[in-house]
Amino acid sequence: VSFNDMSSDELLRIAACLEEHFPHSMAKAVVTAAKEKNLVHEELHSKVEYIVAHGISSTIEGKSVIIGSSHFVFEDEKCTIPEGKEKLYEQLPGECSHLYMAINRKLAAVVCVEDPLREEAQRVIAELKSKGIKVVMMTGDSDRTAKVIASKVGVDEYFSEVLPEDKASFIEKEKADGRKVIMIGDGINDSPALSAADVGIAISEGAEIAREIADITISEENLYQLVTLKAISNGLMKRIHGNYRFVIGFNLGLILLGVAGVIAPATSALLHNTSTLGISLKSMTNLLNEQEKRKEYEEAEA
Repeated sequence: VSFNDMSSDELLRIAACLEEHFPHSMAKAVVTAAKEKNLVHEELHSKVEYIVAHGISSTIEGKSVIIGSSHFVFEDEKCTIPEGKEKLYEQLPGECSHLYMAINRKLAAVVCVEDPLREEAQRVIAELKSKGIKVVMMTGDSDRTAKVIASKVGVDEYFSEVLPEDKASFIEKEKADGRKVIMIGDGINDSPALSAADVGIAISEGAEIAREIADITISEENLYQLVTLKAISNGLMKRIHGNYRFVIGFNLGLILLGVAGVIAPATSALLHNTSTLGISLKSMTNLLNEQEKRKEYEEAEA
């Protein structure tokens, strides 16, 4: 959406020229859109400065150009909306994420990036909530966009226009209150929060640093893997506790029978080693039984 006398294509060309240097989903969307329109975005700018969680700053033909969040453009850089364009600004589609580009401190364009919800997103969140997990959405997007998405997917709580340190601080506060926190993210901005969480989960197509920091990486194909992961985790903890109780109980029984002279030491040793072997073999079986796996598969395919 153009806010000056330049064409939308020319503004998109400039935006792609700046964004092509950074591995972020929003940046990729801008570059892809320029390629689809066959807009050749040559290196027009001077040195590009990337401000984490805010945006990009550079100079083109002697003019300062910045692109990023509304917080970065309007609050940090004190840019303004051109006179007479206020109504156009208010009519920006709320369901899209917005990238704001300003030239010489004047808003020049808003890139509206459609980020359609995955078909399984609402169902996945409902499943996680049914397993006792509180689901919170934290995003750097505007409150208008975040509110629309949050209402569609059914999260318990959402926070908009947050910085990387805000995400990490929220997690530290939840942990201080005695809660276990799982963080799911895919960008550079998510890295501090992924590190702070009890369990960090990265998306395979996300930033490399996010994958390096996270404890677990899932593929981007289907978010229902999160539900399967939770089922596997529950099954693992159930098995650990069950094995622990059995080992303590069985060996205590052997000790008492040995002390009472009911069984010989050789028999006690044989039973002990046999039970250890049996537990080891049982622990090598699948954590999800066939019925549970079939359910997970059907839900993923639905």
